[in-house]
Amino acid sequence: MKLLRDTWIVFQRQLLLVVRTPTRLVVGFVQPIAYLLLFAPLLKPALASMGARTYADAYRIYVPGLLIVLVLFSGFFTGFALLAELRAGIIERSRVTPMSRFALLFGRALAEVATMMAQAVIITIFALPFVRPSVGPLLLAYLLLSLMGLFASTISYAMALRIKNIAALGPLINTVSQPLALLSGVLLPLTLAPIWLVRVADWNPFYWATSGVRALFAGNVSDDVVWKALAINLPLSLLAVVWATRLFAKRVQ
Repeated sequence: MKLLRDTWIVFQRQLLLVVRTPTRLVVGFVQPIAYLLLFAPLLKPALASMGARTYADAYRIYVPGLLIVLVLFSGFFTGFALLAELRAGIIERSRVTPMSRFALLFGRALAEVATMMAQAVIITIFALPFVRPSVGPLLLAYLLLSLMGLFASTISYAMALRIKNIAALGPLINTVSQPLALLSGVLLPLTLAPIWLVRVADWNPFYWATSGVRALFAGNVSDDVVWKALAINLPLSLLAVVWATRLFAKRVQ
């Protein structure tokens, strides 16, 4: 019970910081909405070979990928906020409290995931004129997105704790996130790619998440790719949480 209470306290504090700085929330979904309005209309002719006869077909393929991009980049850049708090001494002052070390990091990660999901909901609302997913599959898609957000956030925390240098963290995150995004098929499905590229993408958890979210937006809950995505990303998220929290516990001893 203490662990849950501590996690809730940290979660509330982090969300309060987001509410007090709404610019961060707004900036997080302005760029995806710009892509939604300005880039997605170009996809109808590009995806005609995949049966995209209408703009709704194109958006049904593109919007899930856009949500994965949001989760991937928002998650991987959360390490900067942790480094800022470490430098400001906020984390160090937590050492004198009886707060669980696990809760101090896990509560932060959950707050980041909640922020991403709020942005994902807003983007989905903007896409409703073109995409109308069923409620059940949509909720399952958000669960998958939450797992990916938790995975990306905790991995970012772990990298930040390892490197401890903002100047080095940025290039490292770009080096990791850009290939992951390109190998996820977020802009264009990898069914258009050569076989060797698809085989490489099979090792990318974000690729399976993208395919799973696309299937859910199409209402195909029983599609094998949905359950493969959950089976791959759930244990990866748990492992990332364990790794990051252990590093964090050592850092704030």
